[in-house]
Amino acid sequence: MKKALVNLEHISKSYDGQLILDDLNLYIRENEFLTLLGPSGCGKTTTLRILGGFETPDAGKVYFDGVDITHLQPNKRQLNTVFQKYALFTHMNIAENIAFGLKIKNKSKAYIDDKIKYALKLVNLDGYEKRMPDSLSGGQQQRIAIARAIVNEPKLLLLDEPLGALDLKLRQDMQYELIRLKNELGITFIYVTHDQEEALTMSDTIVVMNQGYIQQIGTPEMIYNEPENAFVADFIGESNIISATMIQDRLVEILGTKFACVDEGFGNNTPVDVVIRPEDVELVDLANENAKYIIEGTVTHVIFKGVHYEMEVMANGFEWLVHSTGMFPVGTKVGIHVDPFNIQIMNKPESEDEEAVGVNE
Repeated sequence: MKKALVNLEHISKSYDGQLILDDLNLYIRENEFLTLLGPSGCGKTTTLRILGGFETPDAGKVYFDGVDITHLQPNKRQLNTVFQKYALFTHMNIAENIAFGLKIKNKSKAYIDDKIKYALKLVNLDGYEKRMPDSLSGGQQQRIAIARAIVNEPKLLLLDEPLGALDLKLRQDMQYELIRLKNELGITFIYVTHDQEEALTMSDTIVVMNQGYIQQIGTPEMIYNEPENAFVADFIGESNIISATMIQDRLVEILGTKFACVDEGFGNNTPVDVVIRPEDVELVDLANENAKYIIEGTVTHVIFKGVHYEMEVMANGFEWLVHSTGMFPVGTKVGIHVDPFNIQIMNKPESEDEEAVGVNE
C-alpha cells in the first residue's frame, strides 16, 4: 500500500461564526487521484484552500510528507493549484506564462526552454509558445494553466473545479487528459467538483462531503454501489430511496411487501432506508405467465433518454424510478422484480447532513 503523502488531522474552520469544517480527518496517498465531491457549501473548496496554504485552519494540523505545513506559505509548499478561471497572464505569451514560476526560482534559460517544450507536449499543445492566451479556446487555456502548474514538478496538484467553465464534450475530453497526465507524471491529484459523473470517471478515491462532514470515502464503485447513507445514495446518481423495516438478516419489508436481500447485521424489525438504483429495477409483463415479480404497479411517465427509457411506476404508494432499454407505455400494468444483490440496506440518518433531499417516508 502506498504511503500517505498528505494528512489532515482534526481540521476545523469557521467563517463569520458559521462552521464550514468540523473536526475533519483525511489522508491522501502518493500518486492517488482523490476527488472531494459535494454540493456547494459542503467544505470541499475550503479543504483545498487549507491544503494550498490560502487559508489557515482554526484548529488542527496539515502534514505533508510527515512535516507540519499548517502555517507554511503557499509558495513554499511542494504543490500547485489549478483554478476554474485559468488565471493566465493575458499580457504574456504562452511560453512566458508557463515559465513564470521557473523564472522566480532563477532557473537557467536552457532549463526553462526545455521544460516549456516538455509541458506543452504533455498537454498536446506543441508549438504554441508564441501564442497569446486570448487567441486560445477555453479548453486550450485550461491546458496551459495545467502545463504551468506541472512544470515546477510539484508532488501534489490541487484542482479546483478546473473543467467547470468548459462545454460538455470538451469537459469529457479533458477528463481523460487529466487521467493520462496523472499516470504519466506520477504525482498526486486532489480534485474538487460537485459533478458526480466527473468524480466517478476520474478518481481512484472519492470523498463525499456535506455540511462540513465527510459522509463516505471509497472507490467510485463502492460509493455508487454501496452508499453508507441516504445523502450519498441521493447525491451520487439517481436512486429509489425508500423507508423500510429490516425484518431479519436477508429479509426486508419495503412498502408492506417482503423482499429477499443479502445484508446482515441490522437486527430484527429495525427501521432502515433502502436504496435501489433505477437500472436495477426490472419491469415484467403481467401477461407473461412465467414472469417473476414481487409487486405490481402502473407506468405513469415515460421519457426516452437515448441509451435507455426513463419510466416512473406507481406501486404500493411509491413512485419508482426505472431505467430500462425496454419500454412499457403509460398506463401499462407491470410487475416489479429486484434481485436481492441489488437491494442496498442503510442505517437511518443520525443527523441532518446524512439525509437525502426528499426521502419518501
